Amino acid sequence: MKTGMPLLVVLALVAGCAGLPSDLKTPEVSFVGLRAVDASLFEQRLEVRMKVRNPNLIELPVKGLDVAVELANEPFAQGVSAREFVVPAGGEAEFDMIVTANAATALLKIAGSDRKSREEIPYRVTGKLSTRIGLLRSIPFDESGTVPVNELLGKRRKDQ
Repeated sequence: MKTGMPLLVVLALVAGCAGLPSDLKTPEVSFVGLRAVDASLFEQRLEVRMKVRNPNLIELPVKGLDVAVELANEPFAQGVSAREFVVPAGGEAEFDMIVTANAATALLKIAGSDRKSREEIPYRVTGKLSTRIGLLRSIPFDESGTVPVNELLGKRRKDQ
């Protein structure tokens, strides 16, 4: 009987992995905006709005996120969230998380840039998503783009 037990464990693991798609694509994580929560001279706590888009045919159960944000090619903020949510197959989900920032360098660079580059700010978001998908426990990501300053500051244009 003892020799049959390891075989059962191996069969259970193989059966569990058989349900995982072999072509799982990396979700897209983007930076949507931010709001100041608390600030001191050296450190700011910000609520950051993030969006996760799931390009896969299965839902993505997220159990946490570790993120670093750059604005205007300068380190801006980082944080860890243990908030759980599910991103539907082929869908997206937005959520808020608290990050810690030392925003002085990035804000000075943005303020010193020309008018056009102050209207849209380049960003880069790196980190990893923690999941509950079988043996796949974390998915690294590295996304970049631009965000309009109005959205970055949580403001809407008058024509919207």
